[in-house]
Amino acid sequence: MAGLFHPSRRGFLGGSAATAAVASLPMPAPAEAAAPAGAQRLWYRQPAATWTEALPVGNGRLGAMVFGGTAKERLQLNEDTLWSGGPYDPVNPAAHAALPQVRRLIEEERFGEAQALANAKLMGTPKTQMAYQPLGDLWLELPEAAGTASGYVRELDLDAAVATTSFTFNDTRYRREVFASPDDRVIVVHLTASRPIHLEVGFSSPLPDAAVEAAGNMLTLTGRNSARAGVAGALRFAGRAHVSATGGSVTAEGKRVQVRSARAVTIFVAMGTSYRSFDDVGGDPAAETLAVLERASARGVTRIRADATSAHRALFRRVSLDLGRTAAAERPTDERIRANRASEDPALAALYFDYGRYLLIAASRPGSQPANLQGIWNEAVDPPWQSKYTVNINTEMNYWPAEVTGLPECVAPLVQMVRELAETGARTARQMYGAPGWVCHHNTDLWRATAPIDGAEWGLWPTGGAWLCTHLWEHYDYGRDLGYLRSVYPLMRGAAQFFLDTLQTDPETGLLVTSPSLSPENAHPHGASICAGPAMDQQILRDLFDQVGKAAGLLGTDAPFAAEVAAARARLAPDRIGGGGQLQEWQQDWDGAAPEPNHRHVSHLYALFPSDQIDPDRTPELANAARRSLELRGDESTGWATAWRANLWARLRDGEHAHHILAFLLGPERTYPNLFDAHPPFQIDGNFGGTRAIAEMLMQSRGDEILLLPALPRAWPSGSVTGLRARGRCTVDLRWGGGQLVEVVLRSDVANRYRVRLGSRTADVSLVPGRATALRGAELRPA
Repeated sequence: MAGLFHPSRRGFLGGSAATAAVASLPMPAPAEAAAPAGAQRLWYRQPAATWTEALPVGNGRLGAMVFGGTAKERLQLNEDTLWSGGPYDPVNPAAHAALPQVRRLIEEERFGEAQALANAKLMGTPKTQMAYQPLGDLWLELPEAAGTASGYVRELDLDAAVATTSFTFNDTRYRREVFASPDDRVIVVHLTASRPIHLEVGFSSPLPDAAVEAAGNMLTLTGRNSARAGVAGALRFAGRAHVSATGGSVTAEGKRVQVRSARAVTIFVAMGTSYRSFDDVGGDPAAETLAVLERASARGVTRIRADATSAHRALFRRVSLDLGRTAAAERPTDERIRANRASEDPALAALYFDYGRYLLIAASRPGSQPANLQGIWNEAVDPPWQSKYTVNINTEMNYWPAEVTGLPECVAPLVQMVRELAETGARTARQMYGAPGWVCHHNTDLWRATAPIDGAEWGLWPTGGAWLCTHLWEHYDYGRDLGYLRSVYPLMRGAAQFFLDTLQTDPETGLLVTSPSLSPENAHPHGASICAGPAMDQQILRDLFDQVGKAAGLLGTDAPFAAEVAAARARLAPDRIGGGGQLQEWQQDWDGAAPEPNHRHVSHLYALFPSDQIDPDRTPELANAARRSLELRGDESTGWATAWRANLWARLRDGEHAHHILAFLLGPERTYPNLFDAHPPFQIDGNFGGTRAIAEMLMQSRGDEILLLPALPRAWPSGSVTGLRARGRCTVDLRWGGGQLVEVVLRSDVANRYRVRLGSRTADVSLVPGRATALRGAELRPA
């Protein structure tokens, strides 16, 4: 329909109305759909009726959600630097003067008054941050395919990174492939048919300042981003679609491109904004997207597809997981989720694991922005929680699987963001706290805002930057690149310096605590969240201080500062066990009286996972207390919180409990038909947390120790995994049967020594570069 692409109807085409347009498409005949070959695929017998049924493709910078329509197809498009607003400094000018009084009120246990004053004087201006935005939609119309199609299959091949829709209508077989090229920086649509076809191509956008033009074989969508919360929009954006055909003709008509009598059609989509960095918006997206399309057109779809698949497989094929396969695995993906029988479909957990790795590759590549709350995919102008970076758990969880599952390159955008936060966070530390170093509170955005937001009960948490710095160390610890460590040491040092200056002495114990702070998003029983020294802060700072000290030693530098950090670390308040046998969330034993006993956050269990400060072998009393806290908190929560619980139970080496929680995560209450995690609504962190939980159940790595099958559930009696990574540049291949280890193979390209543990049995191994070391059976016999 010609009116579908008219710019005056952008509002209709954005958001729910666009979804309704796709939902109204003629349904194919499901009985004729056949299962595609291969285990690493999502597949369906019908087009997507909602956004959380569409299939994602991405190259780190660009993302598309593919709906798989027949007569009408929608690709919802994102570019990772298209956010609202522009560069801004949100630090409240009244914060520094009010901070001492907030601390005094906390010390006097007048928590409600402290929180009220913090809300009035300490919070950022504005008290929110900027939002990730959709660029628009690409629409394809096949007028002759209006009606009921047969032989319909919609699938996403995780190994090839290609979304395919195929169907038959009036004896014409149609096949449409969509993929994203990281090197050529385009989204590609390639449509073939067994007979010549007519196709209409158009752009639309839900953004208010957007315009569409068509000329020759090119569609262009341009505009400016929106303001938010008083921060003016500062970005220009452009999206272009280059349409070419085999046979037939390609012409511009109005604001659309028409293809007539073609046997094949290729569309290259390029997108960009004027964003160059958090403080530079001087780019030229119109010129840059045009140059991208000129290069892509010269290379052609065949070469681009081959290179894109090769680049994806270079990462994706590093790890392979087999948990067994039953007849349930032959069903469409949405039916498997609805069946909610994880114990009868072990291959669904393997598919979820593969999908998590696929999503991280698609959402986070060197040169892109980090994966945000929705990765790179978002259709809403005002998405939930602005689809930003929530660094009190969610951003960190996005990267939990990266090192262990062989995707260290995907961490590069996170490292770059921390470099930038250290700049903006230094300003916040100086202006708000009068302190050296740098700080980031519980959220940030494209513009790297670091002041506290939302409200003191959620946002006055100063430890976000410190937690992010532990990921800098993790990246070193798995890869052991001293050059990299040297480059990030100043960031880690700066985060530690801030806390050396701002930690407060508890007047009762003489120990060091953070203040003001809170246990993320959880209220204590004294009418507030704000407090001093929540357990999570102390645990994160123990890791940060330890890692700064280790880094200084490895680099042979900064010995006086390392000594100062070690002295402060020794004075941090320790973990405590409360009267109910639980690990205390706060310095005081408040857990039993807290207003939300089943709160989604389990922040005080950071020391168990992702840290390893608490361990069943080395700290059994604290491990038992952590177990009790988990029992009191409950198993079922939001999607990401459920994934965290699965990891925690895996660390406690309780495979049955971990699998029980994983089964809930993979069921219809916490997983959408396209396998996206449901908070609800959609948040991608649960996908990544679930992926790491599966890895944790099979292999854990701490220091120079490797734990094999530490939480293997009965539902996975036989299987194998290859390519998991342990600390120290070591890869681990496992094979098991009948619930018992068959063989483990360790490889490293550097000399290293490990203690390998299987239950209570251990074996010490020395790895030689280039030589595999194998151990077999429950006795860990050398092969």
